[in-house]
Amino acid sequence: MVASTSAAGLLSLLDEPEAEIQAYAIAELDKSVHQFWAEIADNIDRIEILSEASSPLDSATRNLASLLASKVYFHLGEFDDALTFALGADEAFNVDAGDEYTESIVSKAIESYIEQNSATDGPQPDARLVKIVNSMFTRCINAGEYKPAIGIALETRRLDTIEAVFEHTGRKDQELLSYTLEAVMGIGGVGFVFRQQVLRLLIKLFQSLPHPDNFSIAQCFVYLGAPTEVADLLLSLVKQGHEAASASSTANSERDPLLIAYQCAFDLAESATQEFLETVRVDLASKAGGDSSAGEMQTDDNAASSSSTVAGCVSRIRSILLGEESIQLYLDFLIRSNHSDLTVLKSVKESLDARNSIYHSAMTFSNAFMNAGTTSDRFLRENLDWLAKASNWSKFTATAALGVINKGNLKEGLTILRPYLPQDGFTSSAYSEGGSLFALGLIHANHGTEVMDLLTNQIKTNEGEIVLHGAALGIGAAGMATGSLEVYEELRNRLYSDSAVAGEAAGYAMGMVMLGTANQRAVEEMLQYAHETQHEKIIRGLAMGLALLFYGLEDKADTMIDTLLGDKDPILRYGGVYTIALAYAGTGDNKAIRRLLHIAVSDTSDDVRRAAVTSLGFLLFRNPTQVPRIVQLLSESYNPHVRYGSTLALGIACASTGLDEAVDLLMPMAKDPVDFVRQGAYIALSLIMLQQNSELNPRVTEIRELYSKVLGDKHEEPMAKFGAALSSGLIDAGGRNVTCSLQSRIGGNNNMMGIVGMALFTQFWYWFPMAHFASLAFSPTALIGLDRELRIPDFEFVSNARPSLFRYPETTKKDKEKKVEKVETAVLSTTARARQRQKAKEREKAVKEGMDVDDVKPAVGAGKADADSEMKDASTDTPASAAKKPRRKPAEPTSERLQNYSRVTPAQSKFVAFPSDSRYTPVRAVQGISTTKTNFHDDSANPVGVKGALGLLGNATPKQGESGTATPLGQQKDLKAGAQASAATAKPAAPTGATTAAASALTPDEIRKLRSRSSGGSGAGILLLVDRRSTDSFRGLRVSGGDEGGDAAAAGAANGATAPAGNDELSEADRAAIEAALAGDDENIGEEKANINSVRDQQEQGRRDGPGGGAAPGGGGPPAAH
Repeated sequence: MVASTSAAGLLSLLDEPEAEIQAYAIAELDKSVHQFWAEIADNIDRIEILSEASSPLDSATRNLASLLASKVYFHLGEFDDALTFALGADEAFNVDAGDEYTESIVSKAIESYIEQNSATDGPQPDARLVKIVNSMFTRCINAGEYKPAIGIALETRRLDTIEAVFEHTGRKDQELLSYTLEAVMGIGGVGFVFRQQVLRLLIKLFQSLPHPDNFSIAQCFVYLGAPTEVADLLLSLVKQGHEAASASSTANSERDPLLIAYQCAFDLAESATQEFLETVRVDLASKAGGDSSAGEMQTDDNAASSSSTVAGCVSRIRSILLGEESIQLYLDFLIRSNHSDLTVLKSVKESLDARNSIYHSAMTFSNAFMNAGTTSDRFLRENLDWLAKASNWSKFTATAALGVINKGNLKEGLTILRPYLPQDGFTSSAYSEGGSLFALGLIHANHGTEVMDLLTNQIKTNEGEIVLHGAALGIGAAGMATGSLEVYEELRNRLYSDSAVAGEAAGYAMGMVMLGTANQRAVEEMLQYAHETQHEKIIRGLAMGLALLFYGLEDKADTMIDTLLGDKDPILRYGGVYTIALAYAGTGDNKAIRRLLHIAVSDTSDDVRRAAVTSLGFLLFRNPTQVPRIVQLLSESYNPHVRYGSTLALGIACASTGLDEAVDLLMPMAKDPVDFVRQGAYIALSLIMLQQNSELNPRVTEIRELYSKVLGDKHEEPMAKFGAALSSGLIDAGGRNVTCSLQSRIGGNNNMMGIVGMALFTQFWYWFPMAHFASLAFSPTALIGLDRELRIPDFEFVSNARPSLFRYPETTKKDKEKKVEKVETAVLSTTARARQRQKAKEREKAVKEGMDVDDVKPAVGAGKADADSEMKDASTDTPASAAKKPRRKPAEPTSERLQNYSRVTPAQSKFVAFPSDSRYTPVRAVQGISTTKTNFHDDSANPVGVKGALGLLGNATPKQGESGTATPLGQQKDLKAGAQASAATAKPAAPTGATTAAASALTPDEIRKLRSRSSGGSGAGILLLVDRRSTDSFRGLRVSGGDEGGDAAAAGAANGATAPAGNDELSEADRAAIEAALAGDDENIGEEKANINSVRDQQEQGRRDGPGGGAAPGGGGPPAAH
């Protein structure tokens, strides 16, 4: 049969009067529409008329005509019209066809359904759309594709379907519920209210499991802000653990209620706010009948007796919920494992002029970040002359750096800072006093119960604006998310004094204290005063404070976002951009991303545009692989502020991933003609390369060399040097034992302190001291195991990876003085040939004169041979100098055993396992609350409706039977290969949660990709352990100088126990010397260049200086040459 080459004949039949002929033509055209759609499109009007109800055709033929029209519009790219006619086709439209047209129309139908269903005050969704969506659910469930069904249910806000899918699995699929929890917390566009409803449903479903997942239930309560329910859960677990029937059967097993209760308490201490935890503690005390003020953890002597009663266990849990135990454990780890490279700090110091305030601040940040949380002040002790050069705000910054270095040292923090704190009747340096108050807040960040009274009293009584500035920043960090109206009112009173310096800090602090509350009174007062004051500093502080008020509220913040973005003041619009960033942090919300991209290319203010691009990093940090593609064009913008914003967006979203695509974008920007763009590139590269060594990521060596080169270049501009110096410390933050994480280690949910800390860190553009807030995002990467009595056992676990992949970076070697060696005079070949010719002439002359000579003819090329022989050492021909055969290096092992309290990086945690013969095994998965980790591909930047694309979450159209939405990333191939290698080479070990693969079978590139796709936070953290041989004697790990295996609370700081940095004990003489260096008199501000305290100050200075001052804001060209 000859194939048709045209549809003209069939189209002519549409004009025939007989209905049977028209029906035949429509049926045949439907079969060939994908081939002849261009011809058919010319007659689309006729086909539409035949599809109408007034047509003489029967209903089945009319439906087919409507389907034909839909297919034509699909090929024309008119997807709205295509959907309209597809809905009119009724039964003729088969959702199970599986071709490109069907999948695209289904995608468009679901998009329309989502839009209609999300409108709170709109009409009910079209019944025909509901029918298509329901058919999709049926298809997925029947095919066993439960996860796609859950994904579509979340997008379409169908609670009934989530429960129906779970019922279909027999109400036993815990993995599916964990997937749903991760999806609802990680997918944008779900909405705040609907997310709350899903969490309530998940709690009910988790509780209906044969063995309820209490870890997930507790986290759901945290998301919901339900402390009373958490107290009930913990108390119920404790009582179960003391019931006669269960106490013996479940003790020291994976279902031990006491172990689960303790683990939940430690998880809550890391993920919940102060206000939430305090409510849980008080509620526990009242329900258990105990004293609400009790709660100190028992010492090792009576630990066993305390766990034998309900009251004793409740007391322990309340102590854990204070957060001090977790902080102390991590502090011990950071001190014990400190690998700070002081050679790098010394090199940075020697490259910078300490008399310049920019360089002094840069050195301060570098030292503070590298030693964050280690309590090591060795660099300060050895460089007191440098420290003494700090003046004015540089001194403020240097004193505040003590808070970063001692972050988490709650027991000794007040003692360390006491010499610098304001004292009655004695005044030292106002800058040191203000910096010490800021440092106190950083030490007690998010755990400020002990210092809130002291800081509040300074706010009330002190009149110095510099001291008030430090006190306000400190109280904001220490009182974060407490919602204290008393503290808010004191800060508001100081704000009304209209002091620019104190008012700016008060604005920030008000937002931090009322974080995420959206308190209406606070919103009105702050917004009103922002319009009344004339101080830009105060307006900026209030703008950021308003953004902090709406942290995590998503669509509930839309009204405030609209208000701020519609303001004529660019500073308030700047606050509106950060309100989007904080309200939608981690959601990847499509609408929010589109709005930020629009602002980035349309706003008239460079500051607002820079903030809009930077904010993309906050929205997309759960999907770092998407950020380089989104900001690629922005990184090439003519506007340097947009380029700068793209660098920070990459650094924030891709922190600690080593993502190649991000580095590829940043390396050219490190050579940008504008100094502050280069600064941003350096900082972003240091964030991305955190905890990367040369084996896992060879490019880290190139980046470290780049920093050294920039610092050593005398002609480099100050802002670029500032970025390189700060980055030299940031890349080795926390003694190379912390990561910068905006996700918590528990289930990968948002890390509140990390997000707030990085948002405030970006404000160093306007005020250098704000850079210290980056330390709030530092999260220790440790695996710390505790037994049922909360003791620290000595045990080992397995890392199924080559040790070189996750070892500490090599310490920088000191440059040795080169010895001057004598070099033998080189003999040129031309000289040798000249000598040869001279000898030949002398022989000829001798022959003529009758003298006897040896008749030896020189060989061809003898001149060259003689010349070479003169330049060679005769000893090279001796047998003793013969080269020995190189020895083969022994093959590197494919795994290693690590001790408790070891560093486990986020990438490495995927390969951690506990040996089958190990005495201890964790009660929950190493990587969080779920037993299997699934990652989501949220390509939020692509709009729905592209031909052949199933628009849900931006995923490509799946093949028949494959996932359709919220699908796991394609890492199964990598993990499968690793699992096969693990089975063949690794020692027997029991995986504890996340898929454990042998890293030896994966390349470093593949391991980095697995890390970048991870939804986890910062490694394993604190794990409660099941003791399989509880009757054996206990062997504790020596963490500090005290007894082995002491109680977790009694474990002291191991100052320099294994740290290569040397002895970090602080003597009284050292403490006095540091105090004296920071206690000098404050200087009057002299030269402007010597007292620049922000990037903006430097840019304004450059404009005043004219040529040679750098590119002006908004200018895209290179700076004038010096």
